[in-house]
Amino acid sequence: MAEQQAKLPDPVEMSQKMANIAERSQKLVTDFLERQGSEPKASLDPLNIGGAFLEMTTQMMTDPVKMMQAQVNLWQDYMNLWQSTTRRMMGEDTEPVIEPEQGDRRFKHEAWDENQVFDFIKQSYLLSARWMQSTVSDVEGMDDKTSKKVDFYTRQFADAMAPSNFVMTNPEVLEATLESRGENLVNGLDNLLGDLERGKGKLAISMTDAKAFELGRNIALTPGKVVYQNDLIQLIQYEPTTEQVHKRPLLVIPPWINKYYILDLREKNSYVKWAVAEGFTVFIISWVNPDTELAQKSFEDYMVEGPLAALDAIEKATGEKDANVVGYCLGGTLLSCTLSYMEAKKDKRVKSATFLTTMIDFTEAGELGVFIDEEQLTALEDKMSKAGYLEGAHMATTFNMLRANDLIWSFVVNNYLLGKDPFPFDLLYWNSDSTRMPAAMHSFYLRKMYQENLLVEAGGIELKGVPIDLTKVKTPTFMLSTKEDHIAPWASTYAATQLFSSQVRFVLAASGHIAGVVNPPASGKYNYWTNAKNPEDPEDWLGGATEHPGSWWPEWAKWVGKHSGGKVPARAPGAGKLKVIEDAPGAYVAVKARD
Repeated sequence: MAEQQAKLPDPVEMSQKMANIAERSQKLVTDFLERQGSEPKASLDPLNIGGAFLEMTTQMMTDPVKMMQAQVNLWQDYMNLWQSTTRRMMGEDTEPVIEPEQGDRRFKHEAWDENQVFDFIKQSYLLSARWMQSTVSDVEGMDDKTSKKVDFYTRQFADAMAPSNFVMTNPEVLEATLESRGENLVNGLDNLLGDLERGKGKLAISMTDAKAFELGRNIALTPGKVVYQNDLIQLIQYEPTTEQVHKRPLLVIPPWINKYYILDLREKNSYVKWAVAEGFTVFIISWVNPDTELAQKSFEDYMVEGPLAALDAIEKATGEKDANVVGYCLGGTLLSCTLSYMEAKKDKRVKSATFLTTMIDFTEAGELGVFIDEEQLTALEDKMSKAGYLEGAHMATTFNMLRANDLIWSFVVNNYLLGKDPFPFDLLYWNSDSTRMPAAMHSFYLRKMYQENLLVEAGGIELKGVPIDLTKVKTPTFMLSTKEDHIAPWASTYAATQLFSSQVRFVLAASGHIAGVVNPPASGKYNYWTNAKNPEDPEDWLGGATEHPGSWWPEWAKWVGKHSGGKVPARAPGAGKLKVIEDAPGAYVAVKARD
């Protein structure tokens, strides 16, 4: 009996908490109403979803028989579920009509399987979600972009309507509510208000305990120094940990859509620390988090003040003219442009190029392509014109929607329904540390590459008066893609193997855009594939590939080592012609998007 009695919350404490919540709620509502009167009215449909679904509905109506058959199929599925549930209630063992996909953590609580009611709720939802997805994907007559948009937002709707997201249909939440006498919901409301306040009226979901991490203390902590800076970058040179190092320095160009320290999270998973230990003199670009003053910085500026300026600085710091260069994601896209520009200028300083999950041919741009059409780009440019940049929160929301169950709804359940504080997690801290995009650069990137795919056309774009032609790039190349990448689909990234004139070593790693890249050998996780040949079809490449256990890092180190010259005594930051400005991780990375 004692086990069944829940501890009652302190009534005084509960009363104070509710009063505080009421006061904060009133202030948020007041602030919201004031903003509505002062801010210009935004488009009711900035994502252009309505037009896509109107076209889908129009096409569906042209084939009513097919629609009727879909309804019959759903009815038959429900009949099977009702029969199965009835037999189970009568004591029979039955097989589920439908099960969650492997890795779906929404239904991990045992009651979803053991309790007949919640098992029925779960299966009925899965049947409905499957029916919605299959019905919209079977609609004929839509263009490819509209079809993908409809499919994407149908999945967003299905994910939002999952029974796990609601108090009365989530057994774990009901259990917590009964045990705490509702205190979890009060705590959840408090968490919700905190996130609304932090987002200044917009919901900024807390994914981790932000107070648990501090740059340079327990994250981004590989010892190094900032040895150069300009408007757009700080260049970090890391302290050597070996007596001798490879002759040619290593320059890493991270994406500026996120911050560089994804490659230097903690000691156990730091690519930077590992590369230093492998005997490389590692330099990395830390991009500025731009504000209104940098609104007119262009993609061309990012090339000149980014990798080109960094190569000049590295020569001064080490005395070495040549370098090996790594580009990650958007940093790799910039690297490809830089290599073409340098080729035209007969600049041979880059002796090898490594591309990590990099889009160069945007023909199949993956799910991010859903956000690229004329209506959305026009709305985005209008938004950017007011501030001179794209807010970091906008970028963060876009990427989170690609994995909504993991990066949105799981936190809604944990933080707001269960009333728990988010768990300290270095990767999610980095994911929440948003960056802004200068208006001129971002518009050029989205239009010229994502929308028009001009990067793969000889002379399709010009940078500093030089027509960019990737077919003339002769730099030895290592390309790393990841099999489950939603941001840079591996089959799309593979297209660059047919574009460059250089010898390309293509490697495919397991997992996704982040976990597949940040996979240290010590973790013993995942695997990767290699193939000595690069046939035109990526599936042919995979069919003839050899699978290897573990991390791809040693495979890359062996390859880049062949392009690194001999060994020389280790170089300390500040020992060359560039003096130390400040300790790593530097000031640029510390600027928050909300500052």
